[in-house]
Amino acid sequence: MNNEPIPSFSNLLENPKDFDVKIKVGENPDIKEFKVRSNILSAKSEYFKVALSSRWARREDGFIILEKPNISPSIFEILINYTYTGKFSNNNEISLLDIFIAADEIGLFEISQQAEKRLLKNVSAWQFPKDFITICKYDNFTNLQEAAVLLKRKEAFKYLTQGKALEDFPNYSGWGSEGINELSEVLCKNTMLTSLNLSSISLGSYNFKTSSSNRSSVKVLADALCKNFTLKDLNLRHNLLESEEGKVLADVLCNNSTLTSLNLEYNNFGSEGGKELANALCKNSTLKISILDIITLDQKEEKHLLMHFARIPQVGKKLADALCKNSTLKVLNLCNNNLESKIAPFITSFLSPFLYSLVGKALANALCKNTALTSLNLQGNNLGSKGGKELADALCKNSTLKVLNLCNNNLGSKEGKALADALCKNSMLTFLNLQDNNLGSEGGKALADALCKNSTLTSLNLNNNFLEAVCGKALADALCKNSTLISLELQDNNLLSEGGKALANALYKNSTLTYLNLQYNHLDRKVIRALTDIRPRILL
Repeated sequence: MNNEPIPSFSNLLENPKDFDVKIKVGENPDIKEFKVRSNILSAKSEYFKVALSSRWARREDGFIILEKPNISPSIFEILINYTYTGKFSNNNEISLLDIFIAADEIGLFEISQQAEKRLLKNVSAWQFPKDFITICKYDNFTNLQEAAVLLKRKEAFKYLTQGKALEDFPNYSGWGSEGINELSEVLCKNTMLTSLNLSSISLGSYNFKTSSSNRSSVKVLADALCKNFTLKDLNLRHNLLESEEGKVLADVLCNNSTLTSLNLEYNNFGSEGGKELANALCKNSTLKISILDIITLDQKEEKHLLMHFARIPQVGKKLADALCKNSTLKVLNLCNNNLESKIAPFITSFLSPFLYSLVGKALANALCKNTALTSLNLQGNNLGSKGGKELADALCKNSTLKVLNLCNNNLGSKEGKALADALCKNSMLTFLNLQDNNLGSEGGKALADALCKNSTLTSLNLNNNFLEAVCGKALADALCKNSTLISLELQDNNLLSEGGKALANALYKNSTLTYLNLQYNHLDRKVIRALTDIRPRILL
């Protein structure tokens, strides 16, 4: 793309003649119409070549009409002036960052590069706090995010300690341990913050360049959380946190009385940290959403594999005990807390079914007693046949759970039947995920029969369960009678054209199902054509 200046066209900008494009820029009350020539814009920017085509723009009285409400007239005037003259001039009243973002969007890369260079090097190029707030919302401009933190961190913390809105700064990835320590001081004083995202910033990592650990930052942050009375939502996802940090955060849960949502997913707390967090849930009376990734097998515990296995039911039972005592937690995510060992897989396959069935039994017992939990994610926990049966029995008694994810738990056909029986009795569950559980045609048929009686379930996932054609027919019969199911996932079940045809016929009678996934089921073209003619939202 040629971005060389075209100074000879400057007079056309001042006195537009033979223009064929009208670009309406800005939003009320600040809207301005620019009269320009399409050949000049298309020569300077690939964006305009596409935008001025019939796909985007419309034609009106012989002119191409394009609207750009997201760019202010003052910024667009700078960009158009550059397009015609090759000159980039800006007074300090207009944000250089806004010019950069707009130029990047419409493909004027020479001007965006000039603006970026100034922003990376000059403190004065930034308008604080406006630019700082803006750049934090763009994930794809990491260089500028880091520059903003480096050049304007003092102003940022001063802004925060004055009680200004901390939620304007959603991403702290470039702040480092020093920045987190300063942020912790802010948390002690700030009375406005309700949500804080500190995900994926390596809080628990070791810095080899400085031979120092970031783990002390977690302790400082935890101390601040014990003193903060406004924060409600904290995300510490993917931070390399281990058992010691788990204990520290458990202490926070025991002392903090305002936090309602905590995300600790993808951290290596291990069994010790997991037990401490579970104990804390017994004492905490405010947390409503908790996402925990506790029993990840880390390198330290690989050396003591059998000891680690012995601790698994302890952690699960601690969590179950917490659910019996906790009366506020509404959402609990324990996804993928299963063990994976490269060192001794034979031990894993031999012991884990027994141990996880104990955990399943404890959690099932908790569900019978807990009256607050509405969402439970147990995906990838290898609960097995016994654990699955216990949970199914618990569903018959539980009256609050609405969302249950049991994906990839090695349940089997008997457990499918048990869960089907639970669906006949349970009148609260609206979402059930049973993907990857080897339910087979018998388990699938039982669930199909349950759908004839259940009147609350709106979403059911049975992907990859070896259901086969006979189950496809059973589910088709169920769809003729069921009037509440909205979404049904049946991907990769070898339903064949026989099962697909039965489902197609059922859809003529069913008026509530809006989403059906039938991918990878070996359907012939005739069945596929019939299905697509009936409903548009069918994946084939």
